[in-house]
Amino acid sequence: MSQFDQVIERRNTSSVKWDLVEQLYGSDDVLPMWVADMDFPAPKPVVDAIVARAQHGVYGYTTRPGSAYEAIEQWASTRHHWMIEREWISFSPGVVPALAFLLDALSEPGDKVIIQPPVYHPFAFTIRENGRQIVNNHLIFENGQYRMDYEDLERKASEGARLMILCSPHNPVGRVWTREELARLGEICLRHGITVISDEIHSDLILPGQEHTPFASIGPEFAQNSVVCTAPSKTFNLAGLQTSVVIIPNKELRERYNAVLDRLHLGLPNTFGLTAMEAAYRHGGEWLDELRAYVSENLRYLQDFLDREAPAIKVVQPEGTYLVWLDCRELGLDTEGLARFMREDAKVGLDDGHIFGPGGDGFERINIACPRSVLQEGLGRIAGAVRRLGA
Repeated sequence: MSQFDQVIERRNTSSVKWDLVEQLYGSDDVLPMWVADMDFPAPKPVVDAIVARAQHGVYGYTTRPGSAYEAIEQWASTRHHWMIEREWISFSPGVVPALAFLLDALSEPGDKVIIQPPVYHPFAFTIRENGRQIVNNHLIFENGQYRMDYEDLERKASEGARLMILCSPHNPVGRVWTREELARLGEICLRHGITVISDEIHSDLILPGQEHTPFASIGPEFAQNSVVCTAPSKTFNLAGLQTSVVIIPNKELRERYNAVLDRLHLGLPNTFGLTAMEAAYRHGGEWLDELRAYVSENLRYLQDFLDREAPAIKVVQPEGTYLVWLDCRELGLDTEGLARFMREDAKVGLDDGHIFGPGGDGFERINIACPRSVLQEGLGRIAGAVRRLGA
């Protein structure tokens, strides 16, 4: 039995995923399989480090020791073959807050920002609510896989965009972009003076046979024209500890970003977030390897089950993340009908595809980072509802 088979009760822990079910879905018997956190405990070395720090009893203002920077540098080097310099490293309470800070630091109200829908929906929200213009460079879906539309990107880039937010690996479609794909995107952005903000929060969650390439690692010209946002939060299930890493090789861009943090008085870390991050990056590698193997088996189970029991729902084969993009268009339901079908008929709480922007209608996103018994329950509910629908 795997350590990840254990079902841990998360209700009554102020869990967004489990304690907001009735509020979000209108019924408390919906099985939540949506938001991107895992139903697994963090690695034991992380828990032990937090407990030890808690037992000290004094939780005053905290600084970041050199050992924290060393842990980040070592992780980037050993896991992603990326040598980063300490001065490049900055921080944020989370990657989405970092995006907002970067919009403030690197653009002006009214500036255009390119994204690639269907994509993580806070991108569009953050751009819009910070007074910038969204420019959509739609991904192309063909033969069951997604690819970038470089011709469209070239056109959009030539129309005066200031920034591009890249999702790498891509959420929700699960692509792990190749070095060649990233380089082609990077060359277009360089030609048109567009700075790339690369959200790489899922970079450690790569499925077998794939390899993540940090955007800034491709070459010095790309490093100088980019910001890489990452975190231990998805990797080790630490999202509630509000700690992420922002890597900015370009000195001018880094100073502008840090000036925003200073203006907002966000320079000091959360004591327990800092403790957890360092422990995870130093001692979490073995746990992560076991997690990736378990998620890979969950994906295989999902694929086999839907092929057999609900073939009208097609799995868009992911290359990374623990999120799976499901093509539900053969069910023949409109946007509202599909959402109602999943929540009211299947009694599962997924992320409706339309929230990810253009190209998302008819799709659903499911989180498979859960014990297999929970996955079996959720898929059984979906298959039963599909049979009742007659699809």
